[in-house]
Amino acid sequence: MQVKTVRLNDFEIGADKLTVFAGPCAIESKEILFKTAEYLKNLTSELNINFVFKSSYDKANRSSLNSYRGLGIEKGLELLNEVKKEFNVPIVTDIHNPNEAPMAAEVADIIQIPAFLCRQTDLLVAAARTGRIINIKKGQFLAPQQMQSIAKKVLDSGNDKITITDRGVTFGYNNLVSDMRAIPIIQEMGYPVIFDATHSVQLPGGCGDSSSGERKFVPVLAKAAIAAGVNGLFFEVHPDPDSALCDGANMINFNQAKEIFSICNEIFNLVK
Repeated sequence: MQVKTVRLNDFEIGADKLTVFAGPCAIESKEILFKTAEYLKNLTSELNINFVFKSSYDKANRSSLNSYRGLGIEKGLELLNEVKKEFNVPIVTDIHNPNEAPMAAEVADIIQIPAFLCRQTDLLVAAARTGRIINIKKGQFLAPQQMQSIAKKVLDSGNDKITITDRGVTFGYNNLVSDMRAIPIIQEMGYPVIFDATHSVQLPGGCGDSSSGERKFVPVLAKAAIAAGVNGLFFEVHPDPDSALCDGANMINFNQAKEIFSICNEIFNLVK
């Protein structure tokens, strides 16, 4: 199958090197943001992996009004821009309404459409019109085949720089399951596929007023996705996930990231 590569700075997503989107779930502080970015930049450089730094200025889809959401768009983008300049890394961050698209595009190299919002036409069109790469996360409620019409909204808005991220599908109550068939199905549409190995182990609403997760399965799913031929991986990484303010149960720490990235890169190169 012919997957269209998407150029980002000096590399191509979907080409012959593994691409990793990684960083803390939500921006908590400049200290955590910079510490994580520095570690991941050094690690991916050592492993010869394409790296895109990820963090969210706002996590609008929360289980409770009391859940931590982030620092907000203005402060969040300011810090992401500092990370971009300090470590010379591209940035991916998610938007939640059309008005955010032009603001985010001033900093982000990739604008991400959250899974729960992936069918929102106005959001997709606004993101597409920025001219940035658009990473669409497949909704947990969708079959992979349905991503064709969703991506077409971006294409028809004049933007063909599209990647699609799979993060599992709803399986009964408070659980997700990852079907690796989704990877070649989406690739047959011509788009590079990223697999979100940390959100795929999330247990939505698993703690009642917040989500839980099963971090121990992150390496299992990441390795399976690489073996299935995925073009890139997505990880939420934190210096101390157990103290994180958001999604700690499914984030990985630095030592886990080093081991998982190393093994996945070896498998990726064997598959290629």
